[in-house]
Amino acid sequence: MSGTKIETHVDEKSAEFQKNSRLMLDRLTEIKNEEQQIREGGGAKAIETQHKKNRLTARERIAKLIDAKTEFFELGLYAAHEMYQEWGGAPSAGTITGLARVSGRQVMIIANDATVKAGAFFPMTAKKVIRAQNIAIENHIPTIYLVDSAGIFLPLQEDVFPDTDDFGRVFRNNAVMSAMGIPQIAAIMGMCVAGGAYLPVMCDKILMTEGSGLFLAGPALVQAAIGQKTSAEELGGAQMHAQISGTVDFREPDDAACIERVRALVDKMGHAAGAPFDHKAAAAPAYAAEGIYGVFSAAPGKQYDMHEIIARIVDRSEFEEYRADYGQTLLCGYARIGGWAVGIVANQKRNVSTVAPGTGEKRIEFGGVIYNEAADKAARFILDCNQNLLPLIFLHDVNGFMVGKEAEWSGIIRSGAKMVNAVANSVVPKIAVICGGSFGAGHYAMCGKAYDPRFVFAWPTARYAVMSGDSAAGTLVEIKIKQLEREGKKLSDTDKKELYESVRKTYEDQTDPRYAAARLWVDAIIDPAHTREALIEALEAAALNPEIAEFKTGVLQT
Repeated sequence: MSGTKIETHVDEKSAEFQKNSRLMLDRLTEIKNEEQQIREGGGAKAIETQHKKNRLTARERIAKLIDAKTEFFELGLYAAHEMYQEWGGAPSAGTITGLARVSGRQVMIIANDATVKAGAFFPMTAKKVIRAQNIAIENHIPTIYLVDSAGIFLPLQEDVFPDTDDFGRVFRNNAVMSAMGIPQIAAIMGMCVAGGAYLPVMCDKILMTEGSGLFLAGPALVQAAIGQKTSAEELGGAQMHAQISGTVDFREPDDAACIERVRALVDKMGHAAGAPFDHKAAAAPAYAAEGIYGVFSAAPGKQYDMHEIIARIVDRSEFEEYRADYGQTLLCGYARIGGWAVGIVANQKRNVSTVAPGTGEKRIEFGGVIYNEAADKAARFILDCNQNLLPLIFLHDVNGFMVGKEAEWSGIIRSGAKMVNAVANSVVPKIAVICGGSFGAGHYAMCGKAYDPRFVFAWPTARYAVMSGDSAAGTLVEIKIKQLEREGKKLSDTDKKELYESVRKTYEDQTDPRYAAARLWVDAIIDPAHTREALIEALEAAALNPEIAEFKTGVLQT
């Protein structure tokens, strides 16, 4: 059945298109080079040490585990980026997480990287593992743990050990996932000590390779605590746990055999009922995804048509736009992505000529700003998607809600509250893609991290903050100048400019998507041309969970 195709009006030979493409490709090259460096983990020497123990690295294990000719969709690659520098850094937080196909099944993989501080848990390591587990819980994704960790990084134990999003939450999640019927397999292919020993033992199936160790206290600690001398193998080796304690289910000679056994076990898992979302055969968009590079502009004040972005993401470039002539700074509509029926809420970055309600006066509404009518439309659309079991995709490039006397008098807070309520109480899966700016309350209304999106992706051009760098710098500098003046100090114009640039740079650094990804505010920084593939991966994961709660909004502002 045919739908309404978006007709493109882009001139790919124009100077603007070419300029946008160059800027995006330059940014992508920078990101990809940095990612390659992060993937080296602890570096060549640490990799060599791992190989000398007759063990594969975490990335080598994952490459052997996943199905041939499939890709590992990594999540949290930038975790802990430029953090813990006083300890030599912790690339990717010393652990690797992501979605993959194993024996034809979509799974979550969580693998300790022993090349980074022996796989020890930094504060962000625990948070990254918990984020991966939460994604698995929300979407009912079978989970495979490749265990090779020295336990908590002791110099930072106070920030790893006690809180609700710290180390202990990992084992709590193991128990909850098991109770929910989410399959978990743990393969111990190195050290697994202290509290970390609980992780594999709380999984459904446990594998262990020769030369690995599983114990609450290692030989040195045992001798110090109770005076008993024992070898690591005797205390907690694979043979002991297979023959004496009965803790492990499968004893394997090496990594390769262990990985093959994991694949065989996944192959024999049962299949739970899927979610009730509509799915048909996928169809490619009518336009090349790389066109997004030239369409999109991250420059402040620059306009572009979000329809052109949507046209390069959705099946056949077909989009059934909802209330197309009303609240035009937000686009809402129905489409398919990879065959999955979805609802899309996207900020329109093109200025719109419209008529003010009540007065009939002509006015211009600025692209990227949410006005009353747009918020009302989006709230109604989100209610409809919940009614009809349509997963929601949010495409962010938002400056925030409209401000000023006219907006306040017409009830912008009330309209915004209605949209936020609808987003907060939505029960269908929500997936957010931060394309450009995502500022202030607009970030919340567009399903920011606090509103439980199943996945949050960001383009390299994303900006993530309370307000833009220029606005924030101006506000903060003005506050600082007044503070100094109260102290009897007066700044010259040069001093004010230097202060402004200093504040602006700090703020801009903190709005960079890498800063957000380092703190797990976003799950992955993606190539804009791969947005469709990322969304399909996320939708396929979401479809594993058949449970849809009853939709309620409570008191809804009208």
